[in-house]
Amino acid sequence: MASNARLDHRNPLVFDTHELGRRPGALQRLTRTIDAPRDLGIQGVIGVPEGAPVELELRLESVMEGVLVTGTARAAAEGECVRCLEPVELELEADFQELFSYPDADDRGRVIAEPGDDAEDDEDRFFLEDGLFDLEPLLRDAVVLALPMQPVCREDCPGMCSECGARLADDPDHHHDAVDIRWAALQGLAGTMKDGEKDEMSGADAEAGVDEKQEK
Repeated sequence: MASNARLDHRNPLVFDTHELGRRPGALQRLTRTIDAPRDLGIQGVIGVPEGAPVELELRLESVMEGVLVTGTARAAAEGECVRCLEPVELELEADFQELFSYPDADDRGRVIAEPGDDAEDDEDRFFLEDGLFDLEPLLRDAVVLALPMQPVCREDCPGMCSECGARLADDPDHHHDAVDIRWAALQGLAGTMKDGEKDEMSGADAEAGVDEKQEK
């Protein structure tokens, strides 16, 4: 990834590495609680609500070619069960590690005259900018990898009835009488015959009533 332009040190996801002073082996540990940025997670499935607290634990280690960032993010994620559509909440813990390179050093830590000459290599790398790095891209990738692609409210969630949409966990005995499609036409014919029989019976009753009146 090419160097980002104009990082703002006031951004809670931007960190300063000047304290390490380019001394290989120098180490710095940081903890910070930030408000979750927008769309942190798998959009439309599950994620950390915007503004929710995200706890960060970071370990910054100076190496020859830059600063190695190792950390863990913890937060509460919210989503929807893919089987029954009930709300889902889970505790998220996402681990990550990435090297943020000095812009004037190659992948072996050697100083180069003009950084960024190899565009293809730069696309796969993160860079420091004036000693600052932006954790947000790394955090987003780690959170997505840590979240389930198909969240469920419980492992044995039975889901919903495919015919009427009822939540099966609320009614374990819920079912519909299955009708073999091979008998459906016969059932319709039987119903028609029953209706015809009713008509015949009604006609017979009417004729019987007329006969009784004539006899009287």
